[in-house]
Amino acid sequence: MSGGARSTANLYALGAIALWSSLATLVVQLPRVPPLLLTGLALVIGSVPAWPYARRWRVAPQALLVGVGGLFGYHFLLFLGLRNAPAVQANLINYLWPLLMVLGAPLLLPGMRLRPLHVLAAMLGFGGAALAILGGHALQGGLAWGYLPAFGAALCWAGFSLGSRWLLQRGLGFPTPALGLFALLSGLLALLSHALLEPAATLDAAAWWRIAVLGLGPLGTSFYLWDRALKHGDARTIGVLSYLTPLASTTLLVLSTGRAFGWNLAAAALLIVGAALLAMRASA
Repeated sequence: MSGGARSTANLYALGAIALWSSLATLVVQLPRVPPLLLTGLALVIGSVPAWPYARRWRVAPQALLVGVGGLFGYHFLLFLGLRNAPAVQANLINYLWPLLMVLGAPLLLPGMRLRPLHVLAAMLGFGGAALAILGGHALQGGLAWGYLPAFGAALCWAGFSLGSRWLLQRGLGFPTPALGLFALLSGLLALLSHALLEPAATLDAAAWWRIAVLGLGPLGTSFYLWDRALKHGDARTIGVLSYLTPLASTTLLVLSTGRAFGWNLAAAALLIVGAALLAMRASA
C-alpha cells in the first residue's frame, strides 16, 4: 500500500470523524425525540444520497449481515447501554471500539502485524478518550448490566469496520453505495424498535431540520467516508485516529454550551495526537 493511498485514506477517516464529532451537539438539541426514533429517521435520511445508485445494492448475504449488523446493532446496543448504565461509563466502554480495531486487525486481515507501537498508540488513545469523556472526574456507581450492551456496541462497530475490509479480501466486498441499503434497512429496524419499545413522539419543523442534518452528516455521509478509508487505508492507524472523535465531540459540546475548557481536554488532545503520530509511524 503506497504512502499516498494511506494519506488519502486517513483524510477520509478524518472526514468521518469530523462528522461524528457533531453527533452529540446535534442530539442534545433534540431532547424530546426518543433515541430509536431519532436513529431510525436519521439512518433512513442518510441512505437517500445512495438511492440513485440502487442498482449497485446487490450484495452477498455475508456483506448484508456485516452492514446491517454493524449499523443497526451498534446503535441499538449503545442506546440500550446508555439507558441501563451510567451514561459516562457506558460511553467510555463504547469507545473501546478503536482499541478493538487495532488489536483485531492482525487477526482478521492477512498481512497486518501488531507492532508494540500500535499497542502503545491504542492505549494512549484510549487514555486520551477517557480524559475527554470523564472530564477529570472519578467514575461513580457500581456494576450495571447496561455495560454489557455497551461493550457489545463496541464489538459491533469494530466488527463492521474490519469486516468490510475482510469481505473485500475474500471477493465478497460491497461497493460504497451499498451502504445506502445498509442504512435504509438499519433505519427501518430502528423505527420498528421505536414502535415496540418507545412512546410515540410529535416532531416540529425545527426537529425535522436537525434530524435531516444529523442524517445527511453523522449518520449518513460519514459512513461512506469511513468505508472508503477502511478499504484503502491501514486499519490500525485509522483505529487510533478514531480516538479524536470523543475529544472533538466534547470540545464542540463545550463550545456550544458556553462552558469553560478544562485541563482534561488539553491533556486528552496531547495524548490522542501523540497516539496518532505513533500509529502512523508504526505503519509507515
